[in-house]
Amino acid sequence: MKYLLFAIVGTALFFSTYGQTAALPVQTFYNKIEDNSSRTLLDVRTPKEYHAGHVAGAININWNDSSFASRARLLPKDQPVYLYCLSGGRSAKAADFLRKKGFKKVYEMAGGMMKWRADGLPEERSAAVNDAFVRADFDKALVTDKLVLVDFYAEWCAPCKKMEPYLKEIAREKAATVTVLRINVDESRELARELRIDALPVLHLYKNGKLQWSTLGYIRKEKVLAKLK
Repeated sequence: MKYLLFAIVGTALFFSTYGQTAALPVQTFYNKIEDNSSRTLLDVRTPKEYHAGHVAGAININWNDSSFASRARLLPKDQPVYLYCLSGGRSAKAADFLRKKGFKKVYEMAGGMMKWRADGLPEERSAAVNDAFVRADFDKALVTDKLVLVDFYAEWCAPCKKMEPYLKEIAREKAATVTVLRINVDESRELARELRIDALPVLHLYKNGKLQWSTLGYIRKEKVLAKLK
């Protein structure tokens, strides 16, 4: 009886980790889509994000577009669906929607394209898109006597938007001693990959070109100011 209980618990843990309710690690996700040609690979980001770089073979249906529901219903329900966004938030919502609409096999990419890129996995671009900010630009920006506060953000990131007003205030209030550098990771993907920025929002603080402090997630203005003294 004890062994049967262990088996049941083990099976439940397996499905809770790798079944429909959880996201797959990027390497597992990559192996799954490579091994299975009879599947739907879905990129739920914006067209701009998709064209800047996506997993080969993915079709683009924007989760934030009003047409998502009608277009998603046209996907074949007899095939497994593998989907992703930039960091995992939108794909989780899209996956939940698909499951409620009767799709039985829905798999998400944990961490999205940010994790995918951090792991150096292949992607393709739909057009020649130059990054807005590259490593040479970044290194040059750090050559200053001021402190450099770097804000890695994305337009779709809610905590990033919440922090944006006070970061702009800091840029004005402390212009004599602090440079605030805001970098959109969607537009500077290679730099984000090199610096292993695989979640948002992220703040880095540099002094004389060296990283002094970093934080991930929403943080209040007064805590940031305390680091700038």
